[in-house]
Amino acid sequence: MKIYKVKVNGKLYEVELESVSENEGKVEAPKQEAPKTAPVSDGQGTTLKAPLQGTILRINVAVGDTVKKGQAVVILEAMKLENEVVAPCDGVVKEIKVSKGQSVNNQDALLIIG
Repeated sequence: MKIYKVKVNGKLYEVELESVSENEGKVEAPKQEAPKTAPVSDGQGTTLKAPLQGTILRINVAVGDTVKKGQAVVILEAMKLENEVVAPCDGVVKEIKVSKGQSVNNQDALLIIG
């Protein structure tokens, strides 16, 4: 048994710890990447899909707008966080398939860029 002194909020405590096993280990946190949107091209244009389930907060483009690859076109709220959904390619917005306040599921079509 080992005895340690621990100070919590200015008060000193004595703590006894019993060592069950002493293995050296390494704990690594898993790397988390931002969800990727997978564009789908069907000859009519590129369909931008929702990377995760959430609610549409804003749509930053209108039909006929020209967009550049990487431009934030939709703001999606998921788990109390605002996520930018970006254009996967350069083009013109052909169709918007969602509206502000609408709930979407993972991989639902958001808009088509042609």
